[in-house]
Amino acid sequence: MQVEELKSDGLSREFSVTIPVADIDKRIDARLGELQGDVRLPGFRPGKAPLKILRQRFSKSVLGEVLEKAVGETSQELLSERELRPAVQPKIEITSFDEGQDLVYTMGVDLMPEIEPMDFSKLSLTRLKAKIEDSEVDEAIERMAKDFRKSEPVDGDRAAEMGDLAIIDFKGSVDGEYFEGGEGEGHRLELGSGRFIPGFEDQVVGMKVGEEKDLKVTFPEEYGAENLAGKDAVFETKLQGLEAFLDTVIDDEFAKTLGLETLDQLKGQMRERIENDYGQASRARLKRALLDALHEAHDFEVPPAMVETEFEQIWTQLEQARESGQVDPDDEGKSDDELKDEYRDIAARRVRLGMLLSEVGRKNDVSVSQDEVNRAIFAEAQKYPGQEQQVLEFYQKNAEAAASLRAPVLEDKVVDYILELAQVTEQEVTVEELLRDPDESAEAEAKPAKKAAVKKSAKKSGAKKAAAKKAAAKKDGDEA
Repeated sequence: MQVEELKSDGLSREFSVTIPVADIDKRIDARLGELQGDVRLPGFRPGKAPLKILRQRFSKSVLGEVLEKAVGETSQELLSERELRPAVQPKIEITSFDEGQDLVYTMGVDLMPEIEPMDFSKLSLTRLKAKIEDSEVDEAIERMAKDFRKSEPVDGDRAAEMGDLAIIDFKGSVDGEYFEGGEGEGHRLELGSGRFIPGFEDQVVGMKVGEEKDLKVTFPEEYGAENLAGKDAVFETKLQGLEAFLDTVIDDEFAKTLGLETLDQLKGQMRERIENDYGQASRARLKRALLDALHEAHDFEVPPAMVETEFEQIWTQLEQARESGQVDPDDEGKSDDELKDEYRDIAARRVRLGMLLSEVGRKNDVSVSQDEVNRAIFAEAQKYPGQEQQVLEFYQKNAEAAASLRAPVLEDKVVDYILELAQVTEQEVTVEELLRDPDESAEAEAKPAKKAAVKKSAKKSGAKKAAAKKAAAKKDGDEA
C-alpha cells in the first residue's frame, strides 16, 4: 500500500491510502480459493473448477467483502507501523475505485494524547462522615412503623379529618368531559398524604360517610399527562367509609413482625442502613472532590471529535430539559452562543477526565471481570421492582447494553485505586453538612461541574431526582 499524510494538526491526522489493483486481485483470488472446495459447476468435479472460471463467475460477488477486509487490514497496518493510538474509531471514506483500478481511501483519525498522570500520593482529600444521632434512627423506625399501622372504622357521625383513611369513589371531568384514568371505586386515601392533586384531600376533610360532593381542583402545569396539565377539573366524589389509624407500638413485638428478635436488633439494622445511605453520599462527595483535583492537576489536549460528541449529548439533554420547563437559573438570560461556549468547556472537562481515568486504568492493569459486570446487571435490575427478569433478559441479549455497565464499574475501580494512593483524611460532620450542595461552599469551581449535569431524560426520571440542582451534583460525581 502507498500512504500519503494529508493533515497533521494537533491530535488530528488524515491519510490517503492507495491499495494497488494487483493487491486487490490477489485478495480476490485468495478468497475464491477459499471457496473453491464448496463450489459446484456443471462439467467439473466438486472443488475442481479452475480459478479462472471462478473469477469470471464470482469475482463481483466477493468484491465487497474483499474491499472491506482490505481497508480494515491496511488501516490497522498503517496505525501499527506509525505507532498511532486512535482515541475514537477512525473515519474512513473511499475516494476512488473502479474495476481494474487501484483502491484509494482517506482515513481521518483523532489520536490519544500523551497523558502523564500525576503522583497521586500528593493528593490531599477529605472524606466527610456523617454523625448519626440516635434520634435519627428512632425517626426512621417511626416512619417504618407508620407503614404497618392498622385502622378501624370511625364511630359515630364524625366528619373526615386530616390523618384519617377515607374510602372514596370518584370520577373526574374537564370541561364536562370525563377523562381516562380519572375514576376509582373504594379507593383508600390517607388524608394529608399528598398523593392526590393539590387541593383534593383538603376538600374531603369535613365530609361525612355517605356524603357526595364535587371537588374542584387544578392540575399542576408540570402534570405528566399533557391533555390535563394546567386544566381545571371537577371530581364527583362520594365518601363511602372513614377509618382512623391506630398507632403502632414500637417494641420487641413490632420487631418480631419484621423477622427480628428485639427492638435493639431492629435499631442496629436501621443504623446500618442509614450509615450505608450516607456512605454513598460521602463517596459521591469524595469522588467529586477527586475529579476536581484531577482536573486542576492535568492539562492535555483532547480530541476535538470526542469533545464535539460529548457536547452534542449535553446540548440534547439541555434542550430536553428546556422543553419540560427545567432551566438552570445560571443559564437564564444567556444566548445560545454563550451557553454553547460554556457547555463545550464542560464537554472538554468530561472527556479529559475520562481519558485520564482510562489511561490510569490501562497503565495499572485495572480491569473489570465478568462477575463484576453481572453484579452491575443485577443491581440495575433491582431498580425496577417487578420487572427484574425482563431487565436481566434485556442485558443478556444485548451485549452493547451490558458493555455500557462495564464503563462505570471500571471508572469506580480506577477511582478506588487513586484513593488508595492519595492522602485521605476523615472528618465527622452533621448530616446537613454532608448533604449540603458543595456549590454553596465552592461556587466558583462547582459552577461548571454543576452545568455538566444537565438533567437526564425521562428514561430514568423515576430513579433520578427531578430537581436540576441535585441532578447536577450527582452527575458531577459520574462525569468521567
